Amino acid sequence: MSYTALTCASAVLLAAGLASAQQSPPEQATVTVAGKTLSIKYSAPSVRGRKIFGDSGLVSHDRTYPVWRAGANSATAFHTDADLEIGNLKVPKGDYTLFVNVKDPDHWELVINKQTGQWGLTYKQDMDLGRVKMDMSKPASPVEMLKYTFAQEGGNKVKLTLEWENHVASVPIKVL
Repeated sequence: MSYTALTCASAVLLAAGLASAQQSPPEQATVTVAGKTLSIKYSAPSVRGRKIFGDSGLVSHDRTYPVWRAGANSATAFHTDADLEIGNLKVPKGDYTLFVNVKDPDHWELVINKQTGQWGLTYKQDMDLGRVKMDMSKPASPVEMLKYTFAQEGGNKVKLTLEWENHVASVPIKVL
């Protein structure tokens, strides 16, 4: 292969790689409650006409370990400046990784994992701090790009919501 052909092929591969990486842009959701900050850093994939959840979907319910990275690329990072109660789980202040157990498509569980800094497909169940059942609903219309939001609920309470495709999953959070 000539130098020019090799350079062109490399440029095409680099451009394809950059375009692919940009399809799941980095995003962040942050809230301040009782003077303490909670934040989630994640990469937000888009549906782009693909089947996302269920058998033969990108996120399959039929796997032995149906734990989803709840984002794309690097693992979804969660930081809290305060001790929390997420659902009925006590979460000490610090850094965590969020996953979601999607084995039952209508009853998800938020997984709070103590391992941090890993690639999104690296999941070690023995590092789980715990799991919390999520409240499930359907969006008014399909959600193209994965999105995390925090909604103030008054006082020291917020609601964390994860939306993508035809799913909306949320959990209550209380700052202790």
